[in-house]
Amino acid sequence: MAQRDDAREPGHEEPREQEPKERKSFLLRLQPELYEELRTWAAADLRSLNGHIEFLLREAVKKRRGSRGG
Repeated sequence: MAQRDDAREPGHEEPREQEPKERKSFLLRLQPELYEELRTWAAADLRSLNGHIEFLLREAVKKRRGSRGG
């Protein structure tokens, strides 16, 4: 029988980022080669393509903020 996520031992939970209550959407045009590379990467990381792009953008923003010292 599979173990549910909420039944894990204390201290083994993965931190979850807070999701905003309202999300913005917009059209993103990508070259087919970039789209396919991102789709493959997302699948390897067990994410949706949209979730993976959002993850990559979030990480880039964190890195940029860190390099500016703020």
